[in-house]
Amino acid sequence: MGAKRQIWWWASAAGGLVAGLALPPAGLPPLLWLALVPLWGMTAAPISPWSGALWGGLAVLISHRWLLALHPLDWIGVPLPLSLPLCGLLLGICAAAGGLLVALWVVLARRLDARRLSSAVLLCGGWGLGEVLLAKGPLFWLGLGASALPTDRALAGLAAVGGSGLVAAVQLGIGWCLWRWWLGPSRRRWALVFALMVVVAHGAGAGALALIPVAGQSTERVLVLQPAIPTRQKFQLTQQALLRRRLEAALSEAKARDGAVVLLPEGALGADPSLAAPAPVQLMAGGFRWQERGAELEQRSSLLRFEPGETTPGGWIDKHRLVPLGEWVPLAGLARWSGLSAVGGLEPGSPSRLLARPQGAIGVAICYELSDGSGLALAVRDGARWLLLSANLDPYPTMLQRQFVALAQLRAIETGRAVVSSANTGPSVLVSARGVVLQRLTPGRPATGLFAVPQLTALTPYDRFGEGPLLLVLALAGLGRARRPQA
Repeated sequence: MGAKRQIWWWASAAGGLVAGLALPPAGLPPLLWLALVPLWGMTAAPISPWSGALWGGLAVLISHRWLLALHPLDWIGVPLPLSLPLCGLLLGICAAAGGLLVALWVVLARRLDARRLSSAVLLCGGWGLGEVLLAKGPLFWLGLGASALPTDRALAGLAAVGGSGLVAAVQLGIGWCLWRWWLGPSRRRWALVFALMVVVAHGAGAGALALIPVAGQSTERVLVLQPAIPTRQKFQLTQQALLRRRLEAALSEAKARDGAVVLLPEGALGADPSLAAPAPVQLMAGGFRWQERGAELEQRSSLLRFEPGETTPGGWIDKHRLVPLGEWVPLAGLARWSGLSAVGGLEPGSPSRLLARPQGAIGVAICYELSDGSGLALAVRDGARWLLLSANLDPYPTMLQRQFVALAQLRAIETGRAVVSSANTGPSVLVSARGVVLQRLTPGRPATGLFAVPQLTALTPYDRFGEGPLLLVLALAGLGRARRPQA
């Protein structure tokens, strides 16, 4: 029995490592399905549920290892000897949280008896809904719902029907079929079930993709400015002067090339969001502003909209999801600490991601708000014609940029909207409503790119019904389980 437990612990570790590698930027669903076999096996194996924590913790460690790139933190006042341990602590907290959630899922699976079909459906759907809820929390989660991209758009097409939660549930379901195949008996039957589920999932996803229109009645010409100014240097006077020159050149270029909008990434304008001269075209740029709240002033990170002829913003949308300890600091007024950021101590804005404009409303995600697909779908339902992702993403490595693009593809498919990403060092891309990357600027280098963005109005099933399809499946599985109790 001891030897069997040891084997299961090794299988749990291997499954977590493989799962972490299967997530974006690789995005390899078949590899993930294999990693899910030991996870399902834990639900019936003679091993502690904490084996699930090992699986989940290692998956998060591998997929979120870019957090270590925050080191060194000396530019925000953290002593160099403490920098790497602090970055490691942040990664460890994320891994521990992920591991705990998976361990709890294993406990629930044992109570429900995961070998039963109704229980498996409940567990798969519950996991999918859990990812949707986690995406609204304070931490950045890269879950199974994103694992189909960038390599398998057909499978990711299911997101147009039920969002990333449905994609995650289907992935878990495929892994469950593989587990039942491995368990035996009736292996031939379960092999057929597994093959059928893979084919049906890809066929349904491809069909949903084909129904998404990619061309609208009009297009908007958008010039993206990628300044590529390192975050650690952005407050230096020489770098600020360089940014102003690049912005002036981009505005002139947009005017000369009939561009309607110039985009500048998150935080680019700093704490003084005003222009030296009136904008010749519309400008949407990241910056910081002060908002009155009673007798106090709150600082917020925002996407600011300057209409032609303006030097001060006439509209904005505030960042709602702030980075814990980085931008948002609990009890900051008492502790008098700005956190792990040069602009810490911010306050969140409204949860709505809809930015009204004379040219047509758009949906906006600032930085890792991108992980919340349901918020952007609600903005589309309320009239957004395309999606704008505004981010900094420096000093993070290209690994995070590629994960960011995969999530941008997923959000495009969910909402049926073209997506424009405007980031400091990249990724600055244009993604079609079907999740195809159409244009991309070279990461890490100063550049501009003119994107023709279709203004779309058709709604996907996910825009209309949100997690409704997934909830319906869960309700049917619950009814089936109630009517046929286990003998």
